[in-house]
Parts: sequence; C-alpha cells; structure tokens
Amino acid sequence: MTGFYIGLMSGTSLDGIDAVLVEIKAPDQLRQQGWQYTPFPLDLREKLLRFCFAENIPLRTLGELDAELGKMFARSALALLDDACLSPSQIQAIGSHGQTVHHHPYGHNPYSLQIGDPNQIAEHTGITTVADFRRRDIAAGGQGAPLVPAFHQAMFHSPLENRAVLNIGGIANLTLLPADDHLPVTGFDTGPGNTLLNRWISRQTGKPWDERGGWARGGRCIDKLLQSFLTDPYFSSPPPKSTGPEYFGAKWLESHLLLFADQRPQDIQATLTHLTAISISSQIRQLKPQPQKLLVCGGGVHNAFLMELLTDTCRCTVESTAQHGIDPDRVEATAFAWLAYRTMEGQPGNLPGVTGAKRPTILGGVYPG
Repeated sequence: MTGFYIGLMSGTSLDGIDAVLVEIKAPDQLRQQGWQYTPFPLDLREKLLRFCFAENIPLRTLGELDAELGKMFARSALALLDDACLSPSQIQAIGSHGQTVHHHPYGHNPYSLQIGDPNQIAEHTGITTVADFRRRDIAAGGQGAPLVPAFHQAMFHSPLENRAVLNIGGIANLTLLPADDHLPVTGFDTGPGNTLLNRWISRQTGKPWDERGGWARGGRCIDKLLQSFLTDPYFSSPPPKSTGPEYFGAKWLESHLLLFADQRPQDIQATLTHLTAISISSQIRQLKPQPQKLLVCGGGVHNAFLMELLTDTCRCTVESTAQHGIDPDRVEATAFAWLAYRTMEGQPGNLPGVTGAKRPTILGGVYPG
C-alpha cells in the first residue's frame, strides 16, 4: 500500500512527540513531506518522568496516561496534516511507537510495554493505526529492540562501503550495514545515550538537557569514575542485547557515585559524556566488518561536545544522517512510518539477526480508522 504514512515517536528522553509525514513509493524509496515536534506539557512530562521506567506504577495512573497520550498522539497527527494541507482520507496508516514505560527483554517472561492508546489515535484521526510493534518480536523469541535496523538497511545501505548507523536518544543503538549483501545486518543497544546526561543536569541545574554539551565541556573527566562506569557487564556482553532507563537510571548512577560524592557536579557531567562516547566507540571497534563511516541521528547529534568525542574515539568518518537524505531528528519517527507500511504490506519488520527472534515476523497490531 504505497502512499502517505505518518510516523509518531516518543522516546526515552521523555521530551515530546515527533510526527513525520512521508510518501512511500517502494521499500527503499520515500520522501518526507512534513514534520512537527510537540513538546509534552510540563505536568504531563513530570508524570512521565516519575512513572516511566519505575518499578511500580498505579494501575489507574497507567490507564489514564495511556488514554491521555493516545489523544495527544492523535492531535499531533492531525496538526501535521493541517500543515501539509492533507485530509485523513489521504493517509494509508499511522505508525505509532508509543511511549515506553518499561522494557524488560530478559527472564522467563520478557516484555516491552508502550502506552499511547492506538484506539484513541484511530478514533480521533479516522486513520488506520499500527502500534505495539515490539511485543510480536518478543513473542517470536526476540528482544523487541532495536527495531530500526531494518529501516536503516533500506535507507542507508551502500554497496561501496561498510557503514554503521548510530541513534543517540535516551539510549543509544547501533546498526552495522556491511557493503557485502551476503553479510548479515547486525544491531544492538550500546547503553546510555542522553538519559544519564539529561537526568544529571536536570538534578543539578534544572535544565532538561546540556545545550550543545556546553556544561560538560567546562568540566573534566574523572578517570576513576569513568572506569567504574565501564565495568558494568552490559557493555561487554554480546548481542543480541537491548536496554533502557530501567537499567541505566538513577539507581545505577547513584551506586557508582557513592565513592565520588565530593566531586564537582560539572565534572560528573563531563564524565557521563565521555561514558556515552567511549561505550559507543569501544563497541564499534568490535564490529566485523569495521565500518568506514558512522551515520549519527537522534538528539545526541546536537551535543557538539559528544560528537567531538565520538569523532576522536571512533576509527571511522562520523557524519550526520542529514548528509544522507534524512534529518537526524526525524529518523526514528520515519522508521515507524516505514514499519507501518511494512505491516500494511504484509511484510516482516524485524531482523532476527538483530533482535534474536526465531524468524522474521509482521509487527504490530492494526487498529482500523
């Protein structure tokens, strides 16, 4: 079903909703037609910060947030259509990632839970909505994440060079795209992207993020603290692997800071920025074949200090995905528009070599408009 699709994405940074309008003509041919970012109202963001990734959330709170976010996703989609002068009847489907509240891909009963009720989206927009992408992959034995490598393969693969695509959201994920089509695409979550950076600066200064990494740049890296961070077994564990702020959250950070309570907060921010860069670059160096080029997207691409550290520590050319046709702020939302297209085409959206699923499978539930 070629045509217009909308992708809706709210990530682990818990800042707002990215809505992207794309025209898809073939699996590897799409054109962006519009984009809109809707920040969460302060009271909603405070609730999400309090309850997302927490061990406990009251059922009533979970249900109310699910409905509230569903309505907000719907409003974002409709506002995007207004800007593009299109009607809902011209849209084939919406692909909504939803807002992750807990991701636990390990143990006897793994799960990944997103809210943002797709019934609300379909009802208020009148557009068929595809959502709940991760749980089908988990049912097939995978981790439900990362799901974007199939999209990265369709959009960014080159037969001329080995590439890697790095998304730096709250959590960072990496996709290896070998030039040789006979070699498998691989991908995994590398660990914290912006989540610890945002959490620490918010606690210390009240700012939601470190603008261009300026605060961290003014600090110094605490080598012993950095080495303490890097001893976490997640960084050296082999893929398939995925994680979230449930793991790399406040408790994780505080456990490592116990012996460093006398350090300057700005120096801790600098050390956390080095952690993101070095945990990524060290795992890139383990990839086979080695990428010649690293394409970066997500909010972290705007952290100039972090990007400089990546450039210094990676053994490849570092570029924004903007240089390859897709704005770095729009890659994730575009990926879920593309995944909705795959579902509506009756085609699988996961890569078993990435998630660990037993087989390729069609992802998501379909909610008719």
